[in-house]
Amino acid sequence: MDDKKQKRIRRHKKIRSRIIGTGKVPRLSVFRSNKYIYAQLIDDDKGVTLAAVSGMDAKGENKTKKAKEIGVTLAKEAKKKKIDSVVFDRGGFIFAGRVKALAEGAREAGLKF
Repeated sequence: MDDKKQKRIRRHKKIRSRIIGTGKVPRLSVFRSNKYIYAQLIDDDKGVTLAAVSGMDAKGENKTKKAKEIGVTLAKEAKKKKIDSVVFDRGGFIFAGRVKALAEGAREAGLKF
C-alpha cells in the first residue's frame, strides 16, 4: 500500500475508536473513491447497516453536487426509519470537498450531527 492510503487508514482507526453508532443514533459512515462516494447508516451495537446510498445513481453536474444529493437521499432514507440524529464518521478523509458536501446535504434534509 502507498503511504497516503496508510495515513488515511490510521486516521480512520483513530476516529473509529471514539465514534460508536447505536440503533437510535447510528453512525453515518462515508467512503470516497476516485469516481464515486458512498454513505451508510450503521448500528454498531448489532453490526447492521440500516441504510446505504451510493453515488452511482446520482444525477448532478459534478462529483460535489452528486455528493450533496447523496446526503439528501440518505437523510430521506433515515427519516423513513424515524432516525433524526447521527454521528458523522468521515472515514479518515479530510472534511472538505465531497465529504463536506455530503454532510451539508444531510443536514439540509434534516439530519442532526
